[in-house]
Amino acid sequence: MITINSISKRYKKGNVLAVRNVSFEINDNEIFALLGPNGAGKTTTLRMLSTLLTPTSGTIQYDGLPTVGNEIAIKKKLGFLTNEIRLDGQFSPNQSADFYGRLYGMSVEEIQRNKKHLFDYFHINEYADRKYETFSTGMKQKTSIAICLIHDPEIIIFDEPTNGLDVITQRLIEDYIFILKQKGKTIILSTHLLDVVERLADRVGVIIDGKSVFCGNCKEMMDSENVKNMNDAFLSIYTRNHEELPSTNPRNFFKKANN
Repeated sequence: MITINSISKRYKKGNVLAVRNVSFEINDNEIFALLGPNGAGKTTTLRMLSTLLTPTSGTIQYDGLPTVGNEIAIKKKLGFLTNEIRLDGQFSPNQSADFYGRLYGMSVEEIQRNKKHLFDYFHINEYADRKYETFSTGMKQKTSIAICLIHDPEIIIFDEPTNGLDVITQRLIEDYIFILKQKGKTIILSTHLLDVVERLADRVGVIIDGKSVFCGNCKEMMDSENVKNMNDAFLSIYTRNHEELPSTNPRNFFKKANN
């Protein structure tokens, strides 16, 4: 279990409080979706979960092990996919898989076995020796996911894994996320695609303006707002919790439209 207890993150540059006392738990072998609008603090929260950032206050524990002081041990368990961390454009998928596999202490046999499985599934073999910088958006994303998973991590953090992808590639990635769950993995997923959340997520956490405002399953989220779909549920939670000037708050727009 991953326990997030009242974590906050303040960036010294600009004195920005990006995350404010966020708390929730993520169970083993579940898909947990982290939702929020742009700028809500999702990526900062995921970077703290991945140990790339240290919370200004509060704690994160993996099965009782605090992230602070145990970063290397925890990183061995993690796979982290984010658009902010890109593969070297001059590397091929084969070179990247071999490099990151060795970085995680894998044997040549382990790397080859995992690489074959991932490259086969994501149809990378034809491009395995081509430079990453020459790939299409979809092929770049599939390759990034394969490299993220090369060491067979127990916990996978996906930050916007299907954004900007065609329907076929999106579904291929969605299906593999479900395969990972079937293999006993814990998946933390951040996405703006609420239909994807409804299909995949066991539970959902919502962050608005850096604060956690909801945690539960999709049905509970819709029931709490008395609506029948996730888009309406999210918008309702957003308009109740977003700190915005009254003139620009979406709730006021809808009130005017209905008058």
